[in-house]
Amino acid sequence: MNAEWSVSVMARAQRHAALGEPARLAIIDRLLLGDASPGELGQELGLPSNLLAHHLKLLEQVGLIERSRSEGDRRRTYLRLRVDTLADIMPAPLRTAPRVVFVCTHNSARSHLAAALWKRHSTIPTASAGTDPARRVHPGAVATARRHGLSLAAARTAHIDETLRPDDLVVAVCDNTHEQLGTRAPDRLHWSVPDPTRTGTDDAFADALSDLADRIDRLAPAVRPPGGSDD
Repeated sequence: MNAEWSVSVMARAQRHAALGEPARLAIIDRLLLGDASPGELGQELGLPSNLLAHHLKLLEQVGLIERSRSEGDRRRTYLRLRVDTLADIMPAPLRTAPRVVFVCTHNSARSHLAAALWKRHSTIPTASAGTDPARRVHPGAVATARRHGLSLAAARTAHIDETLRPDDLVVAVCDNTHEQLGTRAPDRLHWSVPDPTRTGTDDAFADALSDLADRIDRLAPAVRPPGGSDD
């Protein structure tokens, strides 16, 4: 048996074994469309902290999930799915929403980039907003969008209170916003996307766009409009 092939098969077998436990599979299902802190996972799935920690350790060991430190509350960590290890798994239609609203703190970069990408993948309407909107969209976001065939020329910042409707699917694309929203939009998704405006470099904006594009590739097939199809 080829040594490289053997290592690959063993790694895949370990992942399949990890997913053979219902609680761990439920964790993966939850992380498929959005990130979550261990506390959030435990509460949503009804798992005690010691049992949750055991399952998370096993999923990390086989490379299915990874942790990142919150950019908001630095005491928090968020878990995210390593999609490269689940490349052959596609999300099932899990959400119904008349509109998808992407929210970040200043509504100046990530939320606008996410909305622009969404329009490429779905006919379900989209919008973006901020909890503390900036005066304008960040020039780095505008330039990055242009380089990738997207346009933010007409984009303007807006406050979430002026934008949000009761039935919207809210996607918080930054840690600060997710933590600030609390019980508002309780069924929201959270994507822990690093803030490119902190450094303002082309690479930071490109990385944010790439992260958002990967997540939207997974989310778009999983959202359907109420009572119909988005085809």
